Amino acid sequence: MVLMEVSEEVRDALAAGRPVVALESTIIAHGLPRPRNLAVAAELEAIVRSLDAVPATIAVLGGRALIGLDSAQLERIASGDGVRKLGRRDLAPALAAGADGATTVSATAFLAAGAGIRVFATGGLGGVHRNWTHTQDESADLPQLARTGIAVVCAGVKSVLDVPATLQRLETLGVGVVGYRTDRFPGFYLTSSGEPVDWTVGSPEEAAAVIRAREGLGGTASALIVANPVPESEQLDPALHDRVLNEALDACTEHGITGQAVTPFLLDFLTRHTDGASLEANVAAVRGNVRLAALIAAAL
Repeated sequence: MVLMEVSEEVRDALAAGRPVVALESTIIAHGLPRPRNLAVAAELEAIVRSLDAVPATIAVLGGRALIGLDSAQLERIASGDGVRKLGRRDLAPALAAGADGATTVSATAFLAAGAGIRVFATGGLGGVHRNWTHTQDESADLPQLARTGIAVVCAGVKSVLDVPATLQRLETLGVGVVGYRTDRFPGFYLTSSGEPVDWTVGSPEEAAAVIRAREGLGGTASALIVANPVPESEQLDPALHDRVLNEALDACTEHGITGQAVTPFLLDFLTRHTDGASLEANVAAVRGNVRLAALIAAAL
């Protein structure tokens, strides 16, 4: 039984050594409202193609892990009812059940690396949740990246998380982090989280050199995070962000929301109480990350 299928376009590109960029599908199925989600999915693939790279959007459809979707499959992920949100741990049950599912960072990284893709673009990573000492809640993205040899271009981690603790956890896990033209770790909706990064690269070629060096070292595979900030002109107003996030955290406590329900609640609260401005910053960040990922893939 074939459980993972690489599209002909992606397979041919990999065989010929052409640049390929992996794209996750959770943003399509769960991160954006309909019908804009499908339009953004098509736009992101078009950005990759405009830079002479091949997009490989990843999802599970009908119990098959697909590396590279056609237009009908993209529409099915964007518009289908009952599309599950799949982390790495969910892949086997979803495949066995013949389910449809959108892949998170952990699942996308795992499948992309398995197909031989070296660069993956997403919005923001999961990380260590606030009040971790009480909840022990940490995204599956982090340990998966610790054992997956892929470069992930992202706008940092979601700002509703504990950013300093997440960076500390990444260091403990041996996941490399470089800032792209910045010495500050991005704040997802914000250009800067205020936290420093130890290493900075100034061009796609410099990022590609780090990737080659990481691959050349051998040993246990781990990811490299290329932290690419959203431009200041497109970030969410920092004062608005801080005010609404504090209100969202208070509402979370008031309603007794815990565990996996916390992040979706906070993100939805931010979208509603910033009149959609946080959503626009999210889309702007993803666009920039996809463009940079394609340039890095070409440089490789």
